[in-house]
Amino acid sequence: MIEVENLSKIYGATQAIKDISFSVEKGTILGFLGANGAGKTTTMRILSGYIPATTGKVTIAGFEVHENPMAVRERIGYLPENPPLYTDMTVREYLSFVTKIKGVSRTQRGEKIKKALQCCQIEDRADTIIRKLSKGYRQRVGIAQAIVHDPPVIILDEPTVGLDPRQIIEVRNLIKSLAGERTVILSTHILPEVSMTCDLVTIINKGMVVTTGTPDELLQQMQGNAGYEIEVEGDISNLVIKLKQILGVKTVKITEISERKNRFLINISLDKNYDMGKDIASTIVYEGIGIYEMKRSHPSLEDVFLQLTTNENLTE
Repeated sequence: MIEVENLSKIYGATQAIKDISFSVEKGTILGFLGANGAGKTTTMRILSGYIPATTGKVTIAGFEVHENPMAVRERIGYLPENPPLYTDMTVREYLSFVTKIKGVSRTQRGEKIKKALQCCQIEDRADTIIRKLSKGYRQRVGIAQAIVHDPPVIILDEPTVGLDPRQIIEVRNLIKSLAGERTVILSTHILPEVSMTCDLVTIINKGMVVTTGTPDELLQQMQGNAGYEIEVEGDISNLVIKLKQILGVKTVKITEISERKNRFLINISLDKNYDMGKDIASTIVYEGIGIYEMKRSHPSLEDVFLQLTTNENLTE
């Protein structure tokens, strides 16, 4: 459904993205994950035909974006980070306007609008002026304009930014409901959105793709980083050095538990095929430090993201 090959974009002396390649099958929700400034929005704008690539090729539903931009736009629904809403219109008036510019035939407009209103659960706001809607409802209207012409591909750029927790859950469920017959690209820097919504994840860092896989496959890459989470109390001034000397210990991170004096949380990751729990515990006790809790820890999607997108050493 979507093929991206060696995509690059240069603005003057700045290379926003470099040699990006990935593919998405029909019915898949792809999470395009990266920190702010990683190149996500530039990529989404190229895919949607809003800006040209410097080099590379994008094919959507069998049409190459550069050669057939109008055919591609007819097959894409795009929600930019700031939805292009006309706030003096009612929701229905706005969606009617969108159907016209999207080339929906007059005879189909009413049915398409009705379907989009139902899908986004905003039928009861159809005749409300958009400026009177909450941010959550405005975001729903933004998604409605992206799907009103019934495109096979939907691109959503940071769709939950600025929403409260309840609104985030509602929009997340709405995004899940869009898949099936449609292919969805969800561009975000919010890790829970990816883990709770997406079938496939592409991580971008500094304009380059660093990995692609299902959430489970990405976690599998971090299998060797299982370790221990230990709550201790005492003088830890020499503890990091001692723990790093244990065979198999990869990283040691210590966080102070501020509400309790001299109480700390230690996170230790281990190299693959090592389980040095007994040695770790005995080293802590030998240093005269009390152990309140010690449990195994397993890598999360956040651990994968941090490992792939930072060069900083987390062992302090």
